[in-house]
Amino acid sequence: MRLGNGTLALLAGIGLGMAGMLFAQTHPHPVAAASNDRYQDYILCTGAVAVNARAPTDGVWLLDYRSGKLLGTVIDRSAGKIIGWAEVDLVSEFNIAPKQDVHFLMTTGTIAVGQAALYLAEVSTGKFGVYTMGASPEGQGIIIRRHDLSTFRANKDNPSHKDATKVNN
Repeated sequence: MRLGNGTLALLAGIGLGMAGMLFAQTHPHPVAAASNDRYQDYILCTGAVAVNARAPTDGVWLLDYRSGKLLGTVIDRSAGKIIGWAEVDLVSEFNIAPKQDVHFLMTTGTIAVGQAALYLAEVSTGKFGVYTMGASPEGQGIIIRRHDLSTFRANKDNPSHKDATKVNN
């Protein structure tokens, strides 16, 4: 049986379409959404908190400029309720003078499976802190732990800070 030109063109089109589909097909990439936002005097971040190894839990960090506090909480997955708020006084933590103009930046990053750290920078003082959230030792509620607090540039309060070594290409 002879195939007409139209049939050959149809078969060629189907073949090229299938080859193109196989060539262009890639593995799906996970969606990566930003985990922070800000509005006026508030910054909000989210990140994993290792409260229970079998039940991943999302933590919520809230920086309140007006009160000078860093707040943190997690959601009880079974009840769908906020467990309670832990807080850190950033005014004393970062040694901020009254009425000082401050500008905080913060984001989270994964440091272990199911555990994120909060990275908090204050650009006026040049201070940088690393925090995590977890269950309190008493088993009720959560606490915020500071792991490090350092400076990322020299200033009059920390003249001994040395700049990072520059690499020449």
